[in-house]
Amino acid sequence: MTTCEPVQVGGLDGTLFRAEAIAPETAEFNLRLRELVKGLPGPEAGGGIPRPPTQPSERARTIRTTARGGHELPLRVIAPDRPKGVYLHFHGGGFVSGSAAQSDQELERVARNTDLACVDVDYRLAPTHPHPAAWDDAESAALWLIENARSEFGTDALAIGGLSAGATLAASVLVRLRERRGSTGFQAANLLFGNFDLSMTPSQTLIGADAVPVSVDMIRACTDAVAPRSGQRQDPDLSPLFADLRDLPPALFTVGTLDPFLDDSLFMHARWIAAGNQAEIAIYPGGGHGFTEAPIPLANQANDRIDAFLRQVGRGPAGESAIGRPNEHAEVQ
Repeated sequence: MTTCEPVQVGGLDGTLFRAEAIAPETAEFNLRLRELVKGLPGPEAGGGIPRPPTQPSERARTIRTTARGGHELPLRVIAPDRPKGVYLHFHGGGFVSGSAAQSDQELERVARNTDLACVDVDYRLAPTHPHPAAWDDAESAALWLIENARSEFGTDALAIGGLSAGATLAASVLVRLRERRGSTGFQAANLLFGNFDLSMTPSQTLIGADAVPVSVDMIRACTDAVAPRSGQRQDPDLSPLFADLRDLPPALFTVGTLDPFLDDSLFMHARWIAAGNQAEIAIYPGGGHGFTEAPIPLANQANDRIDAFLRQVGRGPAGESAIGRPNEHAEVQ
């Protein structure tokens, strides 16, 4: 008689998704945000994704490199005096808006709390530059960093990540690097509420129907701009949920329960692990899209966890990452 090995049994904590799990201050902020966005123009009128005011960093500097295709690619750098590693970050904006400068305060926090040099990328935007323009720019930035991190920052311990569209780019770049170079060159992936399936997961339409600040109409407008042919939207390069995800670094997925891209993170986290990688997912009750930039305790909680994850980069023996210990591959908050 054959003896079967025990299987892992577990799942998500359903209490995270109940209304009573949402802290009062989070619920109040969501109500205020809903009122704030009522008067803003929608995507049909040229409105973009609402964002808090940008506060430029006084110590930010720009490195100008050349991307695939020969055009200039600006890299915005915020770094401590003696970095212990480098974090390559891609800003959000639905592939159609935003710039590296909008991430200054986030990257100031990361640099201060992790001792990582932070590099953000001014990738090209749709609709002027649809896929694969932003993806090519993101890959060019990653290759530049792999080749120049040691000479520029004194370390080759590398992490990658981003918010929203930026998380999508980070995941896709990791797959490209593994396919084209044999390895990614990065020790960790910090992926916040990414749009990993541009053909639309169920939550994009179900939660997005009533979501703020990113509605289903806004998601569709951004997708139409960056991927005008609907038949291409399950291309693994465009939508990394459909990619071969083997041999990728440990990842932290961060998402709120009221984010239209909730399913994207749930599905991507499961596929990351199923491909043999290590990953954690942090799920925050009441968090909407971009909630980590909000002035609420929930954002502080998420950002503290992100900083703790990134602090492990380059801390292992012989410069290797300490991220990803056995039997610690899946943690749900």
